[in-house]
Amino acid sequence: MGSLGIRTGSLVICTVTSLLSGCSLSPGQRMITPAAVQETGGEYSTEASQQVQVPITDINLALLRKMKAAHKASELPTDTVGLFGKPTAYKVGPGDVLQIVVWDHPELAAALGQPAQNAKTSDAAPGFLIDENGDVQFPYAGTLHVAGKDIGTIQRELHKKLSVVYQKPEVTVRVASFRAAQVYVDGEVRLPGAQALNDIPMSLTSAINQSGGFSANADRSRVDLIRGGSTYAINVDDLVKRGRNPGDIYLKPGDIVRVSSRDDSAVFVMGEVNKPATILPMRNGTLTLSQALSDSGSFNPATAETKQLFVIRNSTSETPEVYHLDATSPVSMVLANQFELQPKDVVYVDNGALVRFNRVLNLFLPAINAAVTGVIVAK
Repeated sequence: MGSLGIRTGSLVICTVTSLLSGCSLSPGQRMITPAAVQETGGEYSTEASQQVQVPITDINLALLRKMKAAHKASELPTDTVGLFGKPTAYKVGPGDVLQIVVWDHPELAAALGQPAQNAKTSDAAPGFLIDENGDVQFPYAGTLHVAGKDIGTIQRELHKKLSVVYQKPEVTVRVASFRAAQVYVDGEVRLPGAQALNDIPMSLTSAINQSGGFSANADRSRVDLIRGGSTYAINVDDLVKRGRNPGDIYLKPGDIVRVSSRDDSAVFVMGEVNKPATILPMRNGTLTLSQALSDSGSFNPATAETKQLFVIRNSTSETPEVYHLDATSPVSMVLANQFELQPKDVVYVDNGALVRFNRVLNLFLPAINAAVTGVIVAK
């Protein structure tokens, strides 16, 4: 029994020694806050690692005022401003069908063509088809290149050519079938797909409405317009707040509109909360720190160290940022309700010292029990 006592005592001493360095043996259990920091204008630098130094900034009223002032002073990107403008007349192209009428000349009426029997609704209307070269044929006018021209221009050119044959001809031109130009709406809309452009200018909002409107999971702050190999990021709700009408952005042939999903802008809440979760932003793309905490069930009262609430931003970049909030402060929830989170932010709530001790102890108890049992059996 003396030998057993010595062995067991040695095991306990070894275990206690290990527990004293429990944090180092249990990585990932908490976010280490440096004991000594160097304050510089409200920002702190930690030297916990010689390789990576991440600034830790306190969330306070001064920081929030600075962020709001920066957003208010920010201008719309130059490329986004260039999207606004007045609509232009429809330009015909290959595949469109023209209806051309020369009044008081019934001999030209036959050139209009007659609808085919059992015609499908998707078939082109009777008229003059613009060929792949952008040309159209008309009696006594010959071949006329019309692609890229509006109806008014085509009508004047036809009048000039027919005036050689007829005296003061009255010519009317209209598009009988619009088939040359399309835009495509994709992403979080109810009816994604192609939409044909016609003589009624199509704006960004009308294209989304004709696609059934935004879906329930749409992020209205992240609408991309792809045009000519360039992508323009459009925040629809922010435009409205700035007094700019998204309906003043008119689409052009070949444009692609893509509405992003809120899943792409999720925020991750982990640590000592009741329900660690991935939180989606509001439909307007906004999400505050207090909303994220509420959706995750708030702090775990038994384990959370509410003084140590962190927001990790740009964690995958070369310049990560860490924001710290002391949630025990009476004004902490006011600050949290005004602190706007960004996509892919990580909200982390640290645990208390006693919780860390208990968790490390639980790691060693199975080993201690097994060792003591083995010694007894061996004895």
